[in-house]
Amino acid sequence: MTDAVSTAQPRYAQIKETIRRRISSGDWAEGFQIPSEHRLLEEFSVSRMTVHRALRDLTEEGLLTRVQGLGTFVAERPPSADVVELRSIADEIAERGNRHGCRIERLLAVTADAGLARRFNLPAGARLFHSVVIHSESDVPVQLEERWVNPAAAPDYLEQDFTRQTPGEYLIRLEAAPRVEHVIEAVSPTPEIARLLDIPVTEPCLRVTRRTWAGGGAGAGGRVVTVAMLVHPGSRYRLGARFQLPPP
Repeated sequence: MTDAVSTAQPRYAQIKETIRRRISSGDWAEGFQIPSEHRLLEEFSVSRMTVHRALRDLTEEGLLTRVQGLGTFVAERPPSADVVELRSIADEIAERGNRHGCRIERLLAVTADAGLARRFNLPAGARLFHSVVIHSESDVPVQLEERWVNPAAAPDYLEQDFTRQTPGEYLIRLEAAPRVEHVIEAVSPTPEIARLLDIPVTEPCLRVTRRTWAGGGAGAGGRVVTVAMLVHPGSRYRLGARFQLPPP
């Protein structure tokens, strides 16, 4: 049974409106894989071309994202405003009068699994660059930076010396005005993360997951440049922001 729609609209527009309502109501949450085109054409009793046009329009509008070999998903949209400034951890440490150091744990090419492919809007099995860097403040580990990078956006990423500039500093030079999404969570470290940060596995941590687009936002022609997971020991790091509310 389909949702009620206005019969005065073209059929593809009716399908778009139904899908919009399912998303806005929360029935189809961000990251949800929507039914296949075949299932939708059966549900709405229309041609494949009509369903395809509706999905294409919604993808261009940023509500859906289509991943080759996986299907179509409700887009994970970036927030309308960032409340965390995009800054280099090396600069933060220097401003406190301390010495920044880093250790490269991993720097190589990998193939994207289904989850990573969807976050980059790339087909499953696509080639990505992967790095793991431990940042220290006066020889005390304060951040584990695990990062995946789109080779199309930074083809020379693996050739960089990240002991001289951080991965974030290098990428920001390639794209001066990126669009950024931050997700901030309190987490417990895995045994491997605890080992790399030299903390007990019982230490609470702050994890910032950062996704960056170039050339626009998700669904607006933008290309996902990088997805980074930044893990900080709770006893060694504080995250703050200062911003001005818009006028009423």
